Amino acid sequence: EALNLDNESLTDTSNDKIFPSLDVNLEYIRVRFNEMINSDIIIREFTLTARNKQYSAFLVYIDGMTDQDVMNNFILKPLMLKNTANSFEGNQNRVLSEVKTNNITVRKVKKFNIVEYISNCLLPQNNVKEFTKFDDIVKAINAGDCALFIDTLDIAFDVEVKGYERRSLTTPHNEMVIRGAQVGFTENLRTNTSLLRRYVNNENLIIESVNIGKLSKTPCSICYLKNIANTDLISEVRYRLNNLAIDYLKSYDNVTISYLRANKEYQTELTLIQDNDNTSLPQIIATERPDRTSNLLFEGRIAIIVNGSPYVLIVPAIFSDFLASSEDYNLKYQYSNFVRALRIIALAFALLLPSMYMAITSFHQELVPTELLYSIISARETVPFPILFEILIMELSFELIREASIRVPSPVGQTIGIVGALILGQAAVDAGIVSPILIIIVSFTAICSFSIPDFSLSFHFRIMRFIYILLGAMAGFLGLAAGLCVHLLVLNNMHSFGVSYLGKNIFKADEFGNGIVLSPAYRREKRSKELKTKRPKSQDKISMRWKYPQH
Repeated sequence: EALNLDNESLTDTSNDKIFPSLDVNLEYIRVRFNEMINSDIIIREFTLTARNKQYSAFLVYIDGMTDQDVMNNFILKPLMLKNTANSFEGNQNRVLSEVKTNNITVRKVKKFNIVEYISNCLLPQNNVKEFTKFDDIVKAINAGDCALFIDTLDIAFDVEVKGYERRSLTTPHNEMVIRGAQVGFTENLRTNTSLLRRYVNNENLIIESVNIGKLSKTPCSICYLKNIANTDLISEVRYRLNNLAIDYLKSYDNVTISYLRANKEYQTELTLIQDNDNTSLPQIIATERPDRTSNLLFEGRIAIIVNGSPYVLIVPAIFSDFLASSEDYNLKYQYSNFVRALRIIALAFALLLPSMYMAITSFHQELVPTELLYSIISARETVPFPILFEILIMELSFELIREASIRVPSPVGQTIGIVGALILGQAAVDAGIVSPILIIIVSFTAICSFSIPDFSLSFHFRIMRFIYILLGAMAGFLGLAAGLCVHLLVLNNMHSFGVSYLGKNIFKADEFGNGIVLSPAYRREKRSKELKTKRPKSQDKISMRWKYPQH
């Protein structure tokens, strides 16, 4: 009956146990992995000798995901060479107890156990597990391990022999800093967790494993500091990840990343666990820097690492997190606050500058100096289109140029940007399609949008800019004011894992020093109250004891 199982029935056998018959197990594995048509599924049959008795066995693994040297020298060779059995013969009858009665010694000898013999003597690997269900062993094989099946045993040995190619550690591509760490995460889960442990350097760092996807079973890790992070927050993150009823994780460039929404050139975001997916505002921090991740873990946040993604997701997130750069904490707070002030100004211009131009030229000409108004009117004398159509043409053209420069190969991308921004812009002015002042406004708006550190937040304001342009065309400043009120109400009502998106006071740094205004390092005494951490204080009130020894 077991030999006649088809593929469809195999995929639903979540409780199938391994059979004592090797032939049945072999046929099951061949059907489950489609061995007849899969060229990378390797099944190696051989004979194992133990205590002068031979056992039929087979190994199954995926070619290209295992280390061949480890397979040959530390698995097949110990199992197949007969002389390895002799090393165990003297110890296989270990004396458990001795009882003397009337000068007669009675010895109780432990019965020979083939499972212990193989696990303790023949497999020198540091990670050997025993499984009794096919689903567990199939999952291990798909992850890059090899499975050992032996006749008469209803268990299988999982031996870790991963050896697939991995990208080496490199500098972060999208979060570059002048001062700070110059190493970023990679696509390998264990490499990322080891990087995190190196930066955190504390035994209270907990890395839990969770698999997402009914079919893909993509390995993920939940990382937090046990003595700092809020227990309810940890439970909520764990609950949301464990209750994703999806078949697999998908993305543009890697099948192991998502229903994690991914942008190929920037970052990923797990949209299925965020509180509100109806808004384009980012609600989860995505970073490729282990130093930034460790800082947020010490603050009391939770990190989610997905195998196959070079970005680590941090929850919860507030609005000011997306205005901060990793370099802010490596500079003096005066420098950081100056740069943050520039970012806020750039954010305002990126969102409102084209719409304000639209509102002023259409409804509020009295706000413009007379000489400037005459210049605007004279520049638009040859333009046949209304101002709204003119702005939309330029904004859409710039968005197309930006998207095209990203998608084409890198050497050609710079050329497209130069041709689009300079030649086409100048040609549009000479042809009388747009006015020169509008070229200046659109270019300055684009520069301001590039000043926003987080790409997701920048994308949100790029979308909202078109809405504000329409509001300015319909009702001038009144439309802009109404749009800003609605926008702020949405921001104020948003939450990220129970934490207010704007925070209690967005323009003041919280107790940990985060916020739009960054406080000095010696005043970052407490962690954020909204996170309700187990350790509210991060440092003593007098942290510089060298300066105040009396304290």
